Amino acid sequence: MYLEIVSPEATLYSGDVESVSVPGVDGQFQMLENHASIVSLLKDGELRIKGNLNIDEQYQSKFSTNQNGDYCLEVLSGTVEFKNNKLIVLID
Repeated sequence: MYLEIVSPEATLYSGDVESVSVPGVDGQFQMLENHASIVSLLKDGELRIKGNLNIDEQYQSKFSTNQNGDYCLEVLSGTVEFKNNKLIVLID
């Protein structure tokens, strides 16, 4: 599936990934390829991404990795939209 992470400053990442877990307002949830269409609000928490990411050098400091090798990004709030195997994450 294709992921695009957009902040007010820039597009932090765009490319193919295996899965993404987000901190939804009703709890953490994960999206995989062919997930049903969804729009949700995000709360303060951690965005976790599985896959072999090629993050632009200027944004690498915003991401960390956990013990499972997932890429992690702290978010304060935002919105996600998943449709046709494309996930757009707008973060604050």
